[in-house]
Amino acid sequence: MSAEQLAELSDLTVVAAVLLYVLAMIAFATELAFGRYVAGKAAARAARPVRQTVTVGAASDQVEGAAPEPVAPEGAPPSRLAARAGTAGLALAWLGWAANLAAIATRGLAVGRWPWGNMYEFVVALCFAAVTAFLLTQLRHNVRFLGAFVMVTATLGLGAAVKIFYTAAGPVVPALNSYWIAIHVTAAIIASGLFALAGVAGVLYLVRGDGMSRLPSREDLERVAHRAIVFAFPLWTFAVIAGALWADRAWGRYWGWDPKEVWSFITWVAYAAYLHARVTAGWRGKAATIVQLVAFGCLLFNLIGVNIFVGGMHSYADV
Repeated sequence: MSAEQLAELSDLTVVAAVLLYVLAMIAFATELAFGRYVAGKAAARAARPVRQTVTVGAASDQVEGAAPEPVAPEGAPPSRLAARAGTAGLALAWLGWAANLAAIATRGLAVGRWPWGNMYEFVVALCFAAVTAFLLTQLRHNVRFLGAFVMVTATLGLGAAVKIFYTAAGPVVPALNSYWIAIHVTAAIIASGLFALAGVAGVLYLVRGDGMSRLPSREDLERVAHRAIVFAFPLWTFAVIAGALWADRAWGRYWGWDPKEVWSFITWVAYAAYLHARVTAGWRGKAATIVQLVAFGCLLFNLIGVNIFVGGMHSYADV
C-alpha cells in the first residue's frame, strides 16, 4: 500500500475505534445500571462456613455449620442482561483497542517514523495507553466497573483528536527526527495511560456514595488508583530523565526552563508528594485521593494545556 492509502486507513481505523469504544461504553453502563459489583474477597467471606451456637438447657455448644451464613451483598443479584452486557463490553473494548492499535501502526508506516510527533498522534496514542492499562488490569483484577468511565474518556480523547487536533500525515520538525522519541515519548505515554486510569478511579472515589452504590467500595477504588500510580511513577521519572538527555542532544542543554520541562517536573513532584504522603504520613482516603487528582490535573495541563496555550521549545502541536 502507498503512504497515502496507509494514512487514509489510519484515519478510518481511528473512527472505527471511536465507534467501538462508544458501544463498549454503552455495554459497560448497562452492566452498571442493572448489575452490582461484588469483590472477590467479599464473596469468599459470604460463602465461608460460620460457627453457629446451639443452646441445650444451660449449656451451649459451638458447631461449625456446613451451610454459609446468609449474608446478602449490597444490591440485588445481577441480572442476566447485566452479565451479558459486561461480557459484550469487554469484547467491544478489545476490538476498539485493536482498531486503535491499527490506527497507530498504519500511521507510523505512512509517515515512516514513530507516530507521535504531533498533538493528534500523541492523543491517539494516549487513549490507546489508557485503554491498555484498563484491559491489562482487568486480566488480573475485577475492575470492569471502570469500563464505562475509561471508555468515555477514550471516546472523548479520540473525538478531540479527530475534530480539534487532526494533522495530516507528514514529516515532523527536525528536532523530533531522533530515536529519543521512541524512548522518551513512549515512556511518557505509558505512564500517562496508567495515571489516567488512577484519575478515573479517584474521581469515582469522590462521587461514590449512596447514589453510586453499584460501584465498589471506596477502599477498592483507592487501591486501584494507588497500584496504577505505583507502576506509572517510575516510568514518568524515566521519561523526565530521558527528556533531559534528549534536550542536551538536540539543544545543547539538559534543562532550559521550557514550559513543558517545568510542568513535567511539577507533575513529577505532585505524584511524588502523593506517594510520600501515603508512606510517611499514612495518608489514606479522601485526602490522598485529592492529592492524586491535583497531580492528575497537572498532568493534563502538561500534556494538553502547555501544547495549546503556552509557547516554548515544545510548541509543535500543530493545532
